[in-house]
Amino acid sequence: MRGCNRTAWARTRTLEAQQSCEVRYYFIESRQGHEGNMLKKLIGIVGLVVLAGCIVNPVTGQRELGWVSTTQQVAIGEQQYAPAQQMQGGRYVVDPALTEYVDGVGRRVAAVSGINLPYEFVVLNNSVPNAWALPGGKIAVNRGLLTELKNEAELAAVLGHEVVHAAARHGAKRLERGLLLQGALAAASLGAANSGYANAVIGSAQTAATLLTFKYGREAERESDYYGTQFMAQAGYDPEAAVTLQETFVRLSEGRQSDWKQGLFSSHPPSAERVANNRAHVARLRASGYQGGDYGADRYQAALRNLRRDADAYEAYEHALDDFAADALDDAADNVQRAISAQSAEPAFHALRGGIRYKQQRFEDAVINYDRAIARHDQMYSYFLGRAMARTKLNTPTTAKLDLRRSIELLPTALAYNELGKIAEIEGNTEAAVRYYEAASGAKSELGRSANASLLRLDVPRQPAKYVRAVVSRENSGRVVMRVANLTNVNLQNVTVQVELAWGSSSGRFAPTIDRLAAGSTQLVLVTDNVPPLSSASAYTVAAEVAN
Repeated sequence: MRGCNRTAWARTRTLEAQQSCEVRYYFIESRQGHEGNMLKKLIGIVGLVVLAGCIVNPVTGQRELGWVSTTQQVAIGEQQYAPAQQMQGGRYVVDPALTEYVDGVGRRVAAVSGINLPYEFVVLNNSVPNAWALPGGKIAVNRGLLTELKNEAELAAVLGHEVVHAAARHGAKRLERGLLLQGALAAASLGAANSGYANAVIGSAQTAATLLTFKYGREAERESDYYGTQFMAQAGYDPEAAVTLQETFVRLSEGRQSDWKQGLFSSHPPSAERVANNRAHVARLRASGYQGGDYGADRYQAALRNLRRDADAYEAYEHALDDFAADALDDAADNVQRAISAQSAEPAFHALRGGIRYKQQRFEDAVINYDRAIARHDQMYSYFLGRAMARTKLNTPTTAKLDLRRSIELLPTALAYNELGKIAEIEGNTEAAVRYYEAASGAKSELGRSANASLLRLDVPRQPAKYVRAVVSRENSGRVVMRVANLTNVNLQNVTVQVELAWGSSSGRFAPTIDRLAAGSTQLVLVTDNVPPLSSASAYTVAAEVAN
């Protein structure tokens, strides 16, 4: 490959990388070995995994820690691609040709990487300038970023950067760091408690939320800039575009544009150092034979013609979203109408109007608006969830349940499960209601706590022994006492425990009741006095309920 120094550069690092793999192991052991016998055993297990997991990075050629295999990375990416898209606005469907174009540019760059992954590139219906990559080569770019780029070469620089994140295992390494801290792969918990999606998603979708909140370190960003620029040059683009792209990002970051700060800059912070690094690398590429190259400005402008034509519509939509969040519903309705008038094919505009009508308690109109959104794009969870909420208000639970289940298929959310729980409870199906509330309680939010309260209200009387643990014992004095523990985070009342004792040829059965048992507390209860040594003793909670 003309001018490619990737392999030669990697060879100079081989011995260093081999040593690094071993040093990391001993570093872990020496830091943690003094923490206690149990931790030493854990570190020993981790050490075995680490030593067995020294692999060669397919992009850099370095040896490094790694036990998330390529097969696992691909599986993670494929499983989490759809929910990640749902959380970011879903696919941009008004102009499918634009996604085809972006996918073509991405594949052109990925093809020269030499890393065989099932790459896929989509455009998301999101105004925030951003792009991201999941393990295994699943990559997305927001329409908000596309409108800020000047040519196809800059797009190639963005996509090349994301290709390297996937191909160089940057996401996988972040996963491995989390797994290492927890001891082993099987002990991993990829929750989204600290992410912006924690209030919404539950279950397997929390993994996608975690992946979307990854922030790469300086070395990962440096690698992605370096190899991404090299890949775009090998694909025939002028690598100078990687410099102008970073210069634009630095200028925008200095202007502190909020949409950039919450998008690309939060996970890919620009800096003068990155500009200088790119400029130096381009100089080396020029010296090695990469003179000139394709900018594709005309192709890019042609591909974005429709999106740029709709700029006013999306601007009105963004104003409507701001008005909606501020409960300025009349203004929101006016702005979304302007958006629809300019581009009636955009489903998000109709869905927002449905949300406005719902807040205005015009539930029949809300259903009509959501119908229009779904007719234009039937793969967006929020459209079905919104229609379900309106149908619930119209007292049509049968159709509401269908919409809620469809929304969960697309993206499992606490709100959908909680609403299904309410419907099941009204219908007298306590078992189903408990199951739905339990699912919703997994959200780290006020809604999750509310669902947990509903779950306990229904399930504590049904299965009191699951939530109240009782242990009986005989003291030296002959007294038999019982320790009763409330395992829940709510106060309980009327807690009755069945106690059975046997001593010699005699036995006794007792059923003490505790009027109130505070959340998370343990009470000591006297069962009986002056009993000879016991041959057997048991205690089982038979009744309890959530306190009023």
